Amino acid sequence: MKCCVGIDLGSTATKAVVLDEEGCILGRGVTNSRSNYDVACMVARAEALLDTRFNLFQAAVSHQPDLRAHAQALCSEAQRHFRLEQYLAQLRELAATALVEAESSRSEQSFVTPLHEIFDALREEAPALHAPGERPRSDFFRDVAGSRFMALAAEAAVRHDVPHELLLGFFDKAILAVEGRVSSAGLQERLERALRATLEEFDLAEGERQVLRSAVRTAIETPLIEACSVGTGYGRARLPFPKERIRSEILCHGLGAHARFPETRTVLDIGGQDTKAIQVDEQGIVTSFQMNDRCAAGCGRYLGYIADEMNLGLHELGPLALRAKKPVRISSTCTVFAGAELRDRLASGQRREDILGGLHRAIVLRAMSLLARSGGVREQFTFTGGVAKNEAAVRALRQLVEENYGERTLNTSPDSIYMGALGAALFALRESTGDREALSTALGAGATS
Repeated sequence: MKCCVGIDLGSTATKAVVLDEEGCILGRGVTNSRSNYDVACMVARAEALLDTRFNLFQAAVSHQPDLRAHAQALCSEAQRHFRLEQYLAQLRELAATALVEAESSRSEQSFVTPLHEIFDALREEAPALHAPGERPRSDFFRDVAGSRFMALAAEAAVRHDVPHELLLGFFDKAILAVEGRVSSAGLQERLERALRATLEEFDLAEGERQVLRSAVRTAIETPLIEACSVGTGYGRARLPFPKERIRSEILCHGLGAHARFPETRTVLDIGGQDTKAIQVDEQGIVTSFQMNDRCAAGCGRYLGYIADEMNLGLHELGPLALRAKKPVRISSTCTVFAGAELRDRLASGQRREDILGGLHRAIVLRAMSLLARSGGVREQFTFTGGVAKNEAAVRALRQLVEENYGERTLNTSPDSIYMGALGAALFALRESTGDREALSTALGAGATS
């Protein structure tokens, strides 16, 4: 099967989208970019191709009338099996790396025993995190494992009378090493085990089992041939693609948002390192844009810094901010000064929820100025990027848009983080199919970033 791949190498997350020859999405993948851009590209692509195989399995099952009603459940269960096994494998690697560091530590205190206790507890909790119907807390292993490690480390530090900060230091060193390794090794074997384990769980007749075995073979054995790959994103210069296969973030986010929501005319992308306000026409061609690219103020990196300051996972910020009763006014969204202001406000007794509520509003206020300079907010309006998954940011944006422009249709999607990668994949598809007219029209906008 021929396919096209789009890679969006962001400053905090790297995304990949796989399209078939008809332009339908086959698979998506995302990983953390913080440690190594080259590795992030390989891992995101591997995750997207893996997701493609799960979707091939679901499609093969859906084509069988007797099993069609179970297709979604079968695929979800297979993914659950796989994610649990993958999470446990990453935990084992993380624990081994942290313990080696602890054993070689020159500190007078021993951290080996508390680390063993923390990682034992993380392994015991893993099945509950991946239980049927349990919503994933984050796309990233770092966030899921890190938030619980922080809480367990606080308890272990008291029990063993060791500094909490030093325990967290072992996690920080280990996660950098684990994230820097290519994690695609063994994916095929884990995929096959997950699919076969799922087959055994469902109470099916022998004929239905034969159909499922055939679907498993289809998912595992179908060759995936990359006809073309196109890259974009903050770190696009590091992608292993020829220069002519690199596209600007502006063009890719505009095209991706238009493909997902064809009536889109205004796009706001808040990524890890920058914010982009984009205007597009009825074909998804960029007509104007504004971009904040001088620093990470008011972007995903800023939120990550706030999460670290509060000892929270990044995925916990939005739900806490939604509980704000009296959002405080934040004077600056500069990352350099954020820690000091945050500590001052906490010391003065202000609630974390109210501080976070004010922070989210301040971030969106910065974005609103970019939107105004790009041409305002037109009907329809699409919010993309990783911050679009933050419910508090979406609520603040909806309120501020209505205050300034009146009622607008605000499009958001669970796939908001993939819009840039989708746009890149669409450029790859046009390149591979020889659709030069559409390609030259889209590129004619001349947007660069």
